Amino acid sequence: MKQMIKASLVASSLLLSNLVASDILATVNGINITKQDAANFVRSTVPGANYQQLTDDQQKMITERLIERVLFTEAANKDGIENKPEFKAGLEKIKQELKVNLWMKAQMDNAVVSDSEAQEFYNTNKAKFNMPATVHARHILVADEKTAKDIIAELKPLKDDALKTKFIELAKAKSTGPTGPNGGDLGSFAKGQMVPEFDKAVFALKKGEITTAPVKTQFGYHVIYLEDTKEPTTIAFEDVKEKIIMTLKQQQFQSKLKEVATEMKAKAKITYADAPAPAK
Repeated sequence: MKQMIKASLVASSLLLSNLVASDILATVNGINITKQDAANFVRSTVPGANYQQLTDDQQKMITERLIERVLFTEAANKDGIENKPEFKAGLEKIKQELKVNLWMKAQMDNAVVSDSEAQEFYNTNKAKFNMPATVHARHILVADEKTAKDIIAELKPLKDDALKTKFIELAKAKSTGPTGPNGGDLGSFAKGQMVPEFDKAVFALKKGEITTAPVKTQFGYHVIYLEDTKEPTTIAFEDVKEKIIMTLKQQQFQSKLKEVATEMKAKAKITYADAPAPAK
């Protein structure tokens, strides 16, 4: 029994070591650089970026930058940078900034918004959550009217899946627009998002129809296929509840911050060197 327990512990230890090792990207003079270090570096450098979504070459480049940072830190230590007055002054400013940031985070964390408050905001601002009708369309863009008419003549006898398949085929072969290689797919859009001539033509179609005459715009002549339509909808409360709560927390936080600042300024002794005191 003891041997089984010992074997299990060894296996667990080896598994943990492998997991930790798999997170290590490089070791520089005994210092490990991990995937978490890389992820933090990417987030701080490009807000919203995700290390895992980078290409292999980009990830390797990030690893190289982190290796350099370790080496530069060693060089700075060797040169005694931390003993310089400007380092100490800069460090003190960073400490003060960190204190303020953590204090403000605590105030934000203390903000409380109930579900009923979020529901009230949703009901009062319901118009903001209305989504307009949209269409999903494809088009074939050509330079001259005759080519557009020839394409329409070729498509006119077809219906349903046969029409869609042929339309995509012709878009890939003949469309001069950037969506050509993708079968002319324009994705979904609402009224008013396209140029007026195109907008008018596409919203006059029924699902599965094509324009029976070329549509001229500043870009050339279009043959349009209406793939799908979506009726106006209202985003459900549950789908936006968390965003609403966060918005209300931000508002509550800003209001509280202003209130605290006004109160503290009133109690503090403040003098202005070169300008009159601002209105409180």
